[in-house]
Amino acid sequence: MTDASSSDRPLDGLIALVTGATRGIGRACAFGLAEAGAHVIAVGRTQGALEALDDDIFKATGQHATLVPLDLAKGDDIDHLGGAIHQRWGKLDILVHAAGLLGELTPASHIEPKLWDRVMAVNLTASYRLIRSLEPLLRKSAAGRAIFLTTGVATKPRAFWGVYAASKAGMESIVGCWQDEIEQTPIRTVLLQPGPMRTVMRAKAYPGEDPATLPAPAEISPLVVDLARPDLSPAARVEFRDWKASRS
Repeated sequence: MTDASSSDRPLDGLIALVTGATRGIGRACAFGLAEAGAHVIAVGRTQGALEALDDDIFKATGQHATLVPLDLAKGDDIDHLGGAIHQRWGKLDILVHAAGLLGELTPASHIEPKLWDRVMAVNLTASYRLIRSLEPLLRKSAAGRAIFLTTGVATKPRAFWGVYAASKAGMESIVGCWQDEIEQTPIRTVLLQPGPMRTVMRAKAYPGEDPATLPAPAEISPLVVDLARPDLSPAARVEFRDWKASRS
């Protein structure tokens, strides 16, 4: 795709980090950003899945991604990642934090402490550690964009979703505070609510649901590209459903 026009590659030359890049929405985001011209730093737990993503990106774009096997529950490794990005590129233009854990759907009084700690580590604490590590790099960008995937239960909690809802509500709070702190900088944050999608997490939460009735993760990637564009000003909160309706 080296002969693609600039309109086909609105993120040409930008550096984008995507967590949860090996499957579902995170994978779709990584692929879409790469097709739009960004160099993708793909973060995931499984080396083989990262290599499969890289193969697909190379076939589509002729460019390789940078692959980072990393467990987001290990905060010190996030700090090391920030240092490595600084040494190689000196900046970061786009962050998409798509990694997340559902945990278990269970009454609040039945949540096991180990499960609580693991979900909080990935969904909430990792968000704070990413902000802490990557803000200096996003400040080096002409128009840094930080996109965090969220969920409706963060603001409208319901039975049995306690650990996931609490972790995402906390994530929304820290991101909102951060945006208020950096409003005089070129960095803009987005809370992106995908809604129901054809993912492993959705199937786990709703095992009786027909996945064919849900949008595929690839359908959200054009929205993510638009939210990441330096020439557009994204809203602070975006729902995929509303964006899709506006295009129909």
